Amino acid sequence: MIQINNLKFSYPHHAVLDGISMTLTEGNVYGLLGENGVGKTTLLKLLAGLLKPSDGQILIEGQTPYKRSPFFLQDMFFVPEDFYAAEKSIKAFFDGKRKFYPKADIEKFNQLMNEFDVNPKWNISKISQGERKKAMIASSLALNTSIVLMDEPSNGLDIPSKSLLRKVVAQNAAEDKLFIISTHQVRDLENIIDPIIIMDNKQVLLNASIEQITDKLYFTTRETKIENTLYSEFTPNGYTSVELNKDGLQSKVNLESLFNATMAYRDIFKTMFNN
Repeated sequence: MIQINNLKFSYPHHAVLDGISMTLTEGNVYGLLGENGVGKTTLLKLLAGLLKPSDGQILIEGQTPYKRSPFFLQDMFFVPEDFYAAEKSIKAFFDGKRKFYPKADIEKFNQLMNEFDVNPKWNISKISQGERKKAMIASSLALNTSIVLMDEPSNGLDIPSKSLLRKVVAQNAAEDKLFIISTHQVRDLENIIDPIIIMDNKQVLLNASIEQITDKLYFTTRETKIENTLYSEFTPNGYTSVELNKDGLQSKVNLESLFNATMAYRDIFKTMFNN
């Protein structure tokens, strides 16, 4: 479990997070959404212990991330958006990591590399960004940590690889694991992330499960634009709308529309989903 209490963080002359509090639990694949520059990567680095909070507290299974104790480090892995490409093979990279992770599984690593169609013998520094990203994702899942943090994992992936990313994350999600996946490309991960966290302007506007969201909001497409909706956008199929669910109707969350509605009515959504 991750407990965040009144978390604040500032770079020199620039505040990024201001008083964030939330509890994140195992058995979930959290989607961390927000425009570029709102603090998603900073939050992941704070959770990974790579940055120290300016104020407030983070506890992960009772551990303070910034202290970077071996007990903490061996059960958490952070996949950055960009990373240094060493002059070594992918297999050598994984072997160097797995000796620090007691639950690492070499068979799973080989299976995932095969699924991603990446050769473990390839030199990391000589392959494409997408191939490096697939190698890092495979490594992160094969290390079998309880907590996996991924920053924009679908960036650099082609369409088949994005589909495979969704598949392998869904297959590796479990009751004893906690994923946090940061993205600004909501369609890439729409079917696997739940709950949803939306960040903006140093704060969290929404932190809710798909069930909680559909209890309060109704997502639909209408032939004509309806007045007094929270959000409406014209598409070739009609007007995609986000409405208050006054009648308790069932609907499927449209993440892109949810995000746009949240950005348009920040105060309303922060109050509606104030956790």
